[in-house]
Amino acid sequence: MLLRKILEDSKISYDIVMGSIDIDITDLEYDSRNVKPGVLFACMKGKTSDSHKFATQAAENGAVALLVQEPVMLPPGMLNKGLGEHITIINVADSRKAFARLAAAFFGNPADKLKMIGITGTKGKSTTSYMIEAVLKNAGKRIGVIGTIGAVFEGKKWETKLTTPESYDLHRILAGMYAEGCEYVVMEVSSVGLMMDRAEGVEFDYGIYTNLSPDHIGGVEHESFDEYMYCKSLMFKQCKKAFLNIDDEHWKDMLIDAPDCECKTFGTDSEADFCFKDIDCVKADGVLGIEFTTPADGRKYRVNFMGRFNAYNAAIAVCIGYAEGVSYESIYKTLSNMPVVRGRVEEVKVSDKFNLIIDYAHNALSMESLLNTIKEYNPGRIVCVFGAGGNRSKLRRYDMGEIAGKYAELSILTADNPRNEEVSVIIDDIIFGMNKSNGKYIIIEDRKEAIRYSIENAKPGDIIALIGKGHEDYQEIKGVKYHFDEREVIADILKEAEYNKQ
Repeated sequence: MLLRKILEDSKISYDIVMGSIDIDITDLEYDSRNVKPGVLFACMKGKTSDSHKFATQAAENGAVALLVQEPVMLPPGMLNKGLGEHITIINVADSRKAFARLAAAFFGNPADKLKMIGITGTKGKSTTSYMIEAVLKNAGKRIGVIGTIGAVFEGKKWETKLTTPESYDLHRILAGMYAEGCEYVVMEVSSVGLMMDRAEGVEFDYGIYTNLSPDHIGGVEHESFDEYMYCKSLMFKQCKKAFLNIDDEHWKDMLIDAPDCECKTFGTDSEADFCFKDIDCVKADGVLGIEFTTPADGRKYRVNFMGRFNAYNAAIAVCIGYAEGVSYESIYKTLSNMPVVRGRVEEVKVSDKFNLIIDYAHNALSMESLLNTIKEYNPGRIVCVFGAGGNRSKLRRYDMGEIAGKYAELSILTADNPRNEEVSVIIDDIIFGMNKSNGKYIIIEDRKEAIRYSIENAKPGDIIALIGKGHEDYQEIKGVKYHFDEREVIADILKEAEYNKQ
């Protein structure tokens, strides 16, 4: 594609530092290690890295154009060899934003051809996205999903490494989905993704705000809660219409810099545009779920998802479905029969006497939220099976141990993804936290055996929570990922128990 054409279609402001823009570009690249002859390489600044320093390497590998936001110097020897004299250097104010718009233009601005639904907030993004997908799909719409579990459209998958993919990858995926016949895309839009301009070049038809609580603060993520909240609000500058949780104290903060975004609210507050009431945690036929009523259509919805917060997620799906012309009857039937999202308070049927759930909670905040949700169902005991990730903060382990000790009657401490650490060392850190709340625990390092113990020793009314793995189907040990899917592990344990009875 002609570089001049890409620049024109992207509508960015730029200066030509050297070279010509009347050259063909074979691809765009943001990782110097992947540069091939003919590409445009974007030099971008991040919190911990600056790829301007790889400009020479990119040129040596065959890049014909560089996108920069500050001066770069190619060695004189390179020019003398003829390797640099055809390099085009384009200067912009912000190379990350510009690169995103170039990527959109390079792939034909696919977001403009799709109905885009963006979801941001601390909790509920994944579940909400799959509820919306189900509601629209069952009404005959063709919809793709991009988020924590990957990028999927009607069985076809695109590899992603991030909840919100890098801008080039995002527009490539959107172009691929559109080429496959996709009409709608619902995507999780993370605060870090917004901070890093990964969704630049996307105008969302609908923007959804779920809730906000302290998370992703510190390290290479956000410096403060205020920064975290501000980054969440950035999405609504790119939205035509917003649905915001009126019951969350920060909902108005989302619209501070988005005066042109049409606002609709949902929640239990009677002032909400879409109000729902009478949320109940229910257990029917051994399945844990919720019920709520909606004055808008007078129905009592039953959703087989645990926790009051899932009433909010379901309400969002009702709002989006109805806004897109789906009948309340169709929405009701879809939500009533929808299977749980993999790894998100996912109930796995083991016995009529007790319940077992799998959840991805891997820090104290999400763990406390999960255990509070379980308590709403008045279990006989809460039994937690969990570990913590290796090569991660010890503080996270202390906090998870303290929370488990506070809420669970028994914790079975085991392996998660130990990575390059010893499981015993990680467990010692968890115990340090558990001792603050005097929680009862046992240690079974082998995770399968820990799960087996929880099942074989369950009491009537127990709720067992397998915490930390969620949707993952592997354990990472000493640099190697071994297949480990907790659903398969549970099935094996039950089969082995049946065999041993014979």
